[in-house]
Amino acid sequence: MTTAVVTLSGGSVVSVNLASAKGVTAAPRAEEGAEPKDMGPNPISPELKELAWGFGSFLVFLVIMRLFLVPKVRKGMAERYDGIRADLEGADAAKADARAEVAKYEAALVEVRAEAAKRVDAARVTLDRERGEAITAANQRIAAKKAEAEAAAAAERAAARDQISAAVTTVTATATSIAVGKQADNSVVTQAVAQAMQSTGAR
Repeated sequence: MTTAVVTLSGGSVVSVNLASAKGVTAAPRAEEGAEPKDMGPNPISPELKELAWGFGSFLVFLVIMRLFLVPKVRKGMAERYDGIRADLEGADAAKADARAEVAKYEAALVEVRAEAAKRVDAARVTLDRERGEAITAANQRIAAKKAEAEAAAAAERAAARDQISAAVTTVTATATSIAVGKQADNSVVTQAVAQAMQSTGAR
């Protein structure tokens, strides 16, 4: 078992001894009147020379940024802003042109529709007129043919009547001559046959 033995002198630590079962090992801790050793420069606290170099470098970097970097950045930002604004203006102009073209197209479409409606109405009126004219002409042709047919039928009926009247007159005159024993008057026979045929036609 190890035991620590501390030796004090005047309220300060003189030495610390580690004692074990086999022997005592002494480790000198501090001696009275001993001078402290130099631990070297502090790694955290910078020296004045380092501060001077850092401040000078910062001033140089600040001057370079002020004279060269910042103007270039501002110029680039201004050019980019101008480009974006030009693009927006171009887009607005293109949009306005597109709207104008759409308005023109719609106006032209309305005109075309109106013109088409006018042409359709005109074509309908023309077709109706032509159809009426064709129907009128057909009715006139039908009436003319009907009149011709009726005239031809009347002529044929008149001719047939004349032929029948002549035949009946001849037969009647012959029969009368045979019955009476003398030649009958043709005018009297013709008049009698005509009256008989008229009375028959009236019935």
